[in-house]
Amino acid sequence: MVFNWYLTDLLQHDARLHHTPRRLKAVNVGAAAGMALVVISQFTGLYYYFDEHNLYHRGPGFLLCYLIPVIFPLIQFTVIYQYRQAFSRLIYTSLVLYIFVPILVGIVQIFTYGISIVNMAMVLVSVSLYIFTYLDVNDVVRRAHEIEVGNLQQEHQSMKRLFDQTVTAFVAAVEKRDTFAQGHSVRVAEYARRIAANAGKNEEECDEVYYAALLHDVGLVGIPDAVIQKTDGLTEEEMHLREQKPLMSAEILSGITEYPYLSHSARYSHERYDGMGYPEGLAAEEIPEISRIIAVADAYDTMMTGKRTRAPLTYQVVREEFVKETGLKFDPVFAKIMVNIMDADHVEQKKAAAAQTETELFCSGYRETVSSGIRIEQELLKIRFECEPTVSGEGSFSAPSIIVFDSYDRHVHGDARTIKAYQYLEYAEIWFDGHYVATNARNMDVHVTENPTIGSGWELLAGRYDDHLSIRMRSPAQTVDIILALPDTSKASYIGMTGENCHIYHLNVEKTGQQMEAGSIRKIVSKIRYTDRLESDLPNLQIDHARNVATEGIPIREERIVDFHTMSLPSANLIWHCPYIVLFDAKDGKVQGEDYKEYALIKLNGESTGDTETAENKLVMKKTSRFPGWDVWKARNKEGMECSVRFERKGNQVTVITENLGIYIEHTMILHEKAENIYAALTGDQVALTDIRLR
Repeated sequence: MVFNWYLTDLLQHDARLHHTPRRLKAVNVGAAAGMALVVISQFTGLYYYFDEHNLYHRGPGFLLCYLIPVIFPLIQFTVIYQYRQAFSRLIYTSLVLYIFVPILVGIVQIFTYGISIVNMAMVLVSVSLYIFTYLDVNDVVRRAHEIEVGNLQQEHQSMKRLFDQTVTAFVAAVEKRDTFAQGHSVRVAEYARRIAANAGKNEEECDEVYYAALLHDVGLVGIPDAVIQKTDGLTEEEMHLREQKPLMSAEILSGITEYPYLSHSARYSHERYDGMGYPEGLAAEEIPEISRIIAVADAYDTMMTGKRTRAPLTYQVVREEFVKETGLKFDPVFAKIMVNIMDADHVEQKKAAAAQTETELFCSGYRETVSSGIRIEQELLKIRFECEPTVSGEGSFSAPSIIVFDSYDRHVHGDARTIKAYQYLEYAEIWFDGHYVATNARNMDVHVTENPTIGSGWELLAGRYDDHLSIRMRSPAQTVDIILALPDTSKASYIGMTGENCHIYHLNVEKTGQQMEAGSIRKIVSKIRYTDRLESDLPNLQIDHARNVATEGIPIREERIVDFHTMSLPSANLIWHCPYIVLFDAKDGKVQGEDYKEYALIKLNGESTGDTETAENKLVMKKTSRFPGWDVWKARNKEGMECSVRFERKGNQVTVITENLGIYIEHTMILHEKAENIYAALTGDQVALTDIRLR
């Protein structure tokens, strides 16, 4: 009967029943009758009795006592089974056990007596019912907790989205005062987050960096429009107003008391690592870490997007600025991370750009429309297109042509500022009838052949070997064969499609798989070499592109010194156009040789990279009192100078020490696993290495 009351209560709460099922009411009646029969049995001996010796005997109606405890629990089970979906798995299991275990034990009890195993079973299932109910309560509490946590997380995400949208809208409203600033804060925030993530910060810390960077420039709202939009040089008073911006930002953000780091980070976001910044002239670790990250991200976006007074700077120029200012304007750790991010992005951008070539050009005036540059390399390229004139009549001119050039951004430039910024160098412009204008090509050989039959379609075949290009231009009427000698082998080469009064369409570029080799292109000039100097223990090297050649491996045993003469090529214009040192292992002792493993790359301008999986690399770079400044450093490298590099090995540790024009480098590499052979090799970028001596 008590179990029946419990079951009724479960059904009302879990199954949401507003009435008691009739079957359970019948069970209540049956349970009451069963209890009455037990009382009667005590006086009549209906179920059992004890004799004068106190021995137990079954009465004539002992089987009747099993009817109600067996039949009515089965009736209860029909109700349990009907509403089983309303119970949890634990509760349903406990109810089934409570029903069937006593029934089974009762059946056994019919044939065995002397000990009341039915009562024992009832105690056990009652205990199990309590335990299962306790576990179910815990499970319910756990699920409720999970739901509550989920709701809190959703609420947190909702609040975060609201905060993000509010902050972004506020920043956008502030930036509308300066067209050159629009979108700047969001970009800075994204770069700052990437720097923080690469520095090992967790998600919460990265979010703090993001929002601090997003809001660091809100003080712009307090700067007069006349000062913001002024393009000429600022007066001392106007400069002072500009320098108040971080203080204004900090004051505005100080009202957000829940996030005090926002105000703190904005206040010091214009400090310099060397202490020459503002407003307080803090230096190094005195500057809050988030402010140091913001300074790097802010400078990067400013240089890459440009200002009123200048165009955006190129990747190469911006990268050089970070390398130069590491430890001066910028925190060395975060500046290096930014350089690594730039390098990775640049590789991806180059891949994406190489895969993108216009398929259609509408060319009107002379050189008004020029395609992106199509890079000419050692593998022969085939370029096909169709061309139609867009003008007709007597005296009209219509023709496609190509421009052969070099540029950081694969585009043709015409004004002096962008020519300098992108190091644009035009070699020649060539028409499909054989006419050409040579500008910076060292020499050109052009041969025109009339096609025997007038065909349709236009085609170019172009390939390169060393400093010579081979270009075959086929039009419906002529075939023009060109050999073009570049200024030197360090120059890149691109073809830009253009024309005058014509429509170029179905433009397609495909690689043929055919490699140009020595002898594939007839030489029309001799190669310019910068290695005509004394040759010592190792052959002289002219490195025209980043690491395109290297010396043979030099085994490192205890202590080794390598002396050599270096001279940056005339085309070199960046501080990393200098010698490099590679630490590696290979079965044949050659860079990129058999089973090649590279451990570290050290550039004599103070940069280094290394494989963190196989080795631990630590670089110490200092500018001594002999350092003349980077411009002089580059100039002296072009003039040529002597270098000396010392290698020290102790087991799996190799230390590289060198000093060149005041740049002191000490690089320590420790291999994670024992290595029998460790080699060093000299390489570089746009540099000639001669008189290489080993001692």
